[in-house]
Amino acid sequence: MHRFTKRKGLLAIGLIVSLAVAGGAYAYWTGTGSGTGTANVGTSGTVAITATVSDGVAPGVEVPVSFTAANASESPIQVNQVSLDTITVDGGHSGCETDDFSMGTVTEGHEVPAGATAEALPVDSSLVYANTGVNQDACKGATLTLNLLSN
Repeated sequence: MHRFTKRKGLLAIGLIVSLAVAGGAYAYWTGTGSGTGTANVGTSGTVAITATVSDGVAPGVEVPVSFTAANASESPIQVNQVSLDTITVDGGHSGCETDDFSMGTVTEGHEVPAGATAEALPVDSSLVYANTGVNQDACKGATLTLNLLSN
């Protein structure tokens, strides 16, 4: 009877060893490899700056100008400065001397969020209409367009 129990024990050990070997076959393979991946990095976007000029533009007068920015990109964009590039007038006032107008550059230092449509910029400026001492009637009733630059 002792021999029968020993045989069961050996059979059990053999079964355990067989299962361990079979389990090892299902583990995993090791190896080495390499590969590549690609990504497209976005480019810097642009903001559209809109100026709002207060009423009362006249020779010798300085009027406040406020700014908003729109950012259609998917990333925020930093607006550091806003400056006046040129001024154009409507077709009915082609004799208006736009060099008589000026606006100082303002430092904004403001991040415009992605998708913003009218983000108020924190620093305002002023539009100055110089009084040149000569007749400036050619600008009476003109619609001015301020063409702005930002960086």
